[in-house]
Amino acid sequence: MRPNSQQAAVALAYGQTSGAPKVVARGRGLIAQAIIERAKQNGVYVHESADLVGLLMQVELDEQIPPQLYLAVAELLAWLYRLEHEETVPFPPISRL
Repeated sequence: MRPNSQQAAVALAYGQTSGAPKVVARGRGLIAQAIIERAKQNGVYVHESADLVGLLMQVELDEQIPPQLYLAVAELLAWLYRLEHEETVPFPPISRL
C-alpha cells in the first residue's frame, strides 16, 4: 500500500453461470478492513494488489468487471483454483495491468 493512502478492498464473486466476475463489496478505510476481516473469517483468500484494487474500485457494486480486467482476474482465479486442488502451487503470475 502507498504511504498515507487509505486502505481499499474489493470483493469479487464468480459463478460459472454468471458471466464475468462481479464486484459484490468495495470500500476504503474501516469498510475495507471489514471486508478483509469478513473474508478471512470465512476462509476466503485475500489477495493484495494495490494496482488491481485501484482498477476494481472504479467498478460499480453488482456490476461485472470490464473486459480490460478479464486477464488479470482470470489469472488470479486460475491460481486460486490450482491452490485449492494441489498441494504446491507457485506464486501467481504478475500481469501488466
